[in-house]
Amino acid sequence: MPFRFLLYLQPVRYFSVPRANGNYIYPKAESIPENILEKLATSSKYTSKLATEYDLSWQAIHIGFVKGATFYNTFEKLPIKDEYVFLRSYFRPIWSLYVLLIRLVSFKNPFAEIGAFFYAQDVKKQQLTNNAIERGAFENFESKLVGNNPLVSVIIPTLNRYEYLKDVLKDLEKQTYTHFEVIVVDQSDDFSEGFYAPFNLKINLVYQEEKALWLARNTAIEVSKGEFLLFFDDDSRVETNWIFQHLKCLDYFNAEGSSGVSLSTVGAKVPENYSFFRIADQLDTGNVLLKKDVFRKIGLYDRQFEKQRMGDGEFGMRMYKHGFTNISNPRASRLHLKVGTGGLRHMGSWDAFRTQKLFAPRPIPSVLYFYRRYFGKKRSWFALLKTIPPSIVPYRFKKSRKLKLLGIFVSIFLLPIIGVQVLISWRKATQKLKQGPQIRALN
Repeated sequence: MPFRFLLYLQPVRYFSVPRANGNYIYPKAESIPENILEKLATSSKYTSKLATEYDLSWQAIHIGFVKGATFYNTFEKLPIKDEYVFLRSYFRPIWSLYVLLIRLVSFKNPFAEIGAFFYAQDVKKQQLTNNAIERGAFENFESKLVGNNPLVSVIIPTLNRYEYLKDVLKDLEKQTYTHFEVIVVDQSDDFSEGFYAPFNLKINLVYQEEKALWLARNTAIEVSKGEFLLFFDDDSRVETNWIFQHLKCLDYFNAEGSSGVSLSTVGAKVPENYSFFRIADQLDTGNVLLKKDVFRKIGLYDRQFEKQRMGDGEFGMRMYKHGFTNISNPRASRLHLKVGTGGLRHMGSWDAFRTQKLFAPRPIPSVLYFYRRYFGKKRSWFALLKTIPPSIVPYRFKKSRKLKLLGIFVSIFLLPIIGVQVLISWRKATQKLKQGPQIRALN
């Protein structure tokens, strides 16, 4: 990663590791197009030219630069002052203090660390989204892909949610792009084949006795007839141009993936960091269009995540590592109802970090399996340090900064119990790592 201190704040982010060809996602400053450079500015507090160049690269990716440059395959060590300047430029001040404390307890030179910390105190945080790349050409883009009318396979696993699935299928009936099939893998206790009869859709219904989300998605992929696979959840609502916008995005960027935005309330605005096209830093199988050829090349979903979490995150990481382009697409949003019954809540662990029992693993073992497999032990521990204390706060309060801070203090008192929970999860993740990935090939 361009700045070493990102290790503490983003230890398990896709962009922190190189892809299979050895290149990172960050473009070399001298190869960034002039029209993009005009949008960028760096702090005059940097003490090295290299830090300025790395900063430009960081900004370019985070305002939506996608393709058309040469990329770094190595990064040189920067002065400590420049690391703190970078943190102050793009993160809230509390995170600079967080990094300082970690480095002090890690026996780094206290005089150098404290001096560098205060050197950067007058640096103001930049709002990168204000400089996001505008895609005016997208609006009038005539997509040849859409014009070719390819078959899209919409994949929906469902479990005990007929009440919500009804609205999902009604939304699909209203789509402006009509050349698609719907593959529903139904695992409901009271399976009702007749439920699907009234809908004016081409539905391929698969009944699956085993309640297994990733098996359901893998099965749907294998029986799909389309070369474009659109993954959807059974508790979501979408606009009439949802499929169209996904296909158009794929074509415009010549990408392999289009990751739509998920909103949690009716009428909610798309968050600023998702309000423009950019390289996606996550993959959500509740709203993503992928080329089927991706699965042919890197395999299906890893069933080590069955009844647990982050199976889509792992697949997104595999895509990233293999050099596939996945675009965060603000035009293809969905309303995610997150209903309290059925689905993954019924099968197992819905929340990755909050436990239901006193000595249940924290986080869910599949999370540590993912972290350790791709990022190693050291980064996994940094990820735990950043995510475990806030998880003490109930899910419904997770966006409250004050309660997150309270959670950090509470976690100190609960440290013995939390320590046991983490060790249980670590041991179970170790077993998963020994077993290895459960990834079938797509023939």
